[in-house]
Amino acid sequence: MRKVTVTDYQPEWKRKFQQAAKEIKQIFREECIEIHHIGSTSIEGMAAKPVIDIMPVVREIESVDRVIREMEKLGYESKGENGLPGRRYFQRGGDERTHHIHIYAEGNPEVDRHLAFRNYLRQNPQEAEEYGMLKKKLAHDFPYDIDQYIAGKEELVARIEKNAGGEI
Repeated sequence: MRKVTVTDYQPEWKRKFQQAAKEIKQIFREECIEIHHIGSTSIEGMAAKPVIDIMPVVREIESVDRVIREMEKLGYESKGENGLPGRRYFQRGGDERTHHIHIYAEGNPEVDRHLAFRNYLRQNPQEAEEYGMLKKKLAHDFPYDIDQYIAGKEELVARIEKNAGGEI
């Protein structure tokens, strides 16, 4: 069973994103429109699980299926849609995950939702701090129960998403 770990912000998260984005861009080439650093590690100063969340946006989602082997050569494990239609999901690091890749096609509303959430927290540091503190508390209270950790965040995440909705 993997332990839920939340750490203080680490400046190297930005560098790790940039390196992974460069590798992904080399695989997808012109099919990739843009690559975004999302999730808590993209919010400067915010505590987070030390897993880099990356969101490439591609022209056609089916193009991802043609480069799975190349992604695997970089150490990524393909998880298909992983429960979210229209997404392709990869993870790297095995049981000690280091990266999550959430790939969407251009125009998928999930792209705007992820960016609005990230941008809202970047522009509202007091809410980012509240969210980071909650994550630390939940990781402390439920160190081996990821489901309880996730459930404990739901109310605050819903409030942040509602507040961020005006910024889409």
